[in-house]
Amino acid sequence: MERNVWRKAMASANNGGACVEVMITGETVKVRDTKDGGTGPVHMYSHAEWSAFLDGVKKGEFDL
Repeated sequence: MERNVWRKAMASANNGGACVEVMITGETVKVRDTKDGGTGPVHMYSHAEWSAFLDGVKKGEFDL
């Protein structure tokens, strides 16, 4: 995956802008709300934290 580029899921195109963008850098993974147009807060996580989050999503830990 290319680094230092904001990306969002292709599935987010039809949901009225309710999505987040992710940027993977050498040091961190950055997450922001697309509705803020780049002016809102950016949450930063280590690669280990991001991997643990994705693992939890895949395992259904956040399902209702």
